[in-house]
This record gives sequence, C-alpha cells and structure tokens, in this order.
Amino acid sequence: CAPVGSILAGPRSFIDRARRKRKVMGGGMRQAGILAAAGLIALKDMTRRLREDHENARYLASGLAALPGFSVDASSVEINMVFFRLPDWVDPEKLSEKLKAEGIRISLPEGGLCRFVTHYWIRKEHIDTLLSLLEGFSKERDGRR
Repeated sequence: CAPVGSILAGPRSFIDRARRKRKVMGGGMRQAGILAAAGLIALKDMTRRLREDHENARYLASGLAALPGFSVDASSVEINMVFFRLPDWVDPEKLSEKLKAEGIRISLPEGGLCRFVTHYWIRKEHIDTLLSLLEGFSKERDGRR
C-alpha cells in the first residue's frame, strides 16, 4: 500500500540505518511526502477493507478454476493477487486485447503465469463479468457461440 516504497516500517534503529545507507548511496526523492501521504491513508483507512479484496481474489480464483483449461490453486490465494495459467490453446495477446476492449487489464504470462489483482475498485459483479467474458472466449474457441 505504500507507493514507490514511500513508507519504511520497523524499529527506529532499522529506519536510522536505512536512512544512512540511502544517503551514502545517493538515494532519495524530493517531495516523497506526497507519496507517503497516500501510504498513510492506506495504513489508516484501507486496512479495514482489505478483507474484501482478499475475499474477491478467492472468489475470482474459484471461478477461474471452474473454467476449462485454466489452472489455478484457489486454496493458495491469501492476498489480493491471483496467479494462474491459461489453457494451452489461448493466445495471451489476443485474450489481453479482448479483455482490454472491455476495460479489463491482465498481466501477460511471465514464466507461464498470468496475474489478476483485486482492489477497492473491484466488486464481485466485476469478477462475474470477467468470468463470463472468459467463458465466452472459451466457447468461441470451441465454436459454441
């Protein structure tokens, strides 16, 4: 939740050491407080609703696991990221373009894994729409449309 690493958490001694190392290496950003403000809001206000993001991620993972050929371990989803593998017959770029046309972004496979991330703007109805689009994509392939 801390944009660009704008919050450093830990014991005072750890923070002091990190600051010294940053100075020695010439690091630092001007106006980092603006970014830190977003991190503070995240820590103060957003942690209460993280449970919803995690529930939505599990819901998404279960839905993906039910689609033919999609590979996801729904039981391993503990945070708001869902990692999965596409069926072999899916062209990731074509799928990405189709989803993008519907306003949905997907991280293309890295090492064979794709990723969806849930956050406070994602609701169950959005996930249902995504799953419906993916199911339709599968049916197009099978000529069942």
